[in-house]
Amino acid sequence: MAIAYFYFHAELNYFLPRHHKQVRISHFFEEKASVKDMIESLGVPHPEVNFINVNDEYVNFSYIVSDGDIINVYPISARSVIIPSLSVLPKPLSIIRFVLDIHLGKLATSLRLLGFDTLYRNDYEDEKLAQISYSQARILLTRDKGLLMRSLVKHGYYVRNTNPQQQIIEVLQRFDLFELIAPFKRCLRCNGLLEPVDKQSIIEQVPENVRAQIDQFQHCQDCNRIYWKGSHYERLQQVIDGVLNSQKGE
Repeated sequence: MAIAYFYFHAELNYFLPRHHKQVRISHFFEEKASVKDMIESLGVPHPEVNFINVNDEYVNFSYIVSDGDIINVYPISARSVIIPSLSVLPKPLSIIRFVLDIHLGKLATSLRLLGFDTLYRNDYEDEKLAQISYSQARILLTRDKGLLMRSLVKHGYYVRNTNPQQQIIEVLQRFDLFELIAPFKRCLRCNGLLEPVDKQSIIEQVPENVRAQIDQFQHCQDCNRIYWKGSHYERLQQVIDGVLNSQKGE
């Protein structure tokens, strides 16, 4: 029987059972395995890991654990104190796009409201979500640790908060997205892009009271849903202002 000693730093302890938090974990094993497999067997999804140090040397996920290894595992927050070239994270995506699991429908709406390309359906199976994330180079946001551990998932994040208002702020902070916010750019229902549309061409599709008061409209290029600046617009603007103010600490 061989043994390796693991220590998970900072927010990675979120994924560990209480008796493993903030302590050195003695992990016994009979068959050799990669450090990635052992990290996940202890409960930490690989997309949450930034750096791995074994016996004072930085390694990648393919490192085969040996008897007596002392392994320190660091989270995303360690990027400011460790040389970036040593990271096990994949190269950052040039275009930020998301796909979300069934638990994050309200978060999907918030991301679309802020202008982010966000796929969401409540009938996506886990395998489909992993495939979409991989093939379309989308960041997978989930509340399911097992889904995040799938080997196809290269870019992913486990959303800690359960409050939808806090979830959107958490994701914006994690991926540093505040400067990319572009509100009222996407359809909240289907994620399609919005474009201005002539009032006369859609006048039969809006309520009579709206026809008399509103002259500017947008429609979704994919599902043709019509948008205008009514009372709903004011409520959504308040949501956006709350998100922007959170960046300022207000």
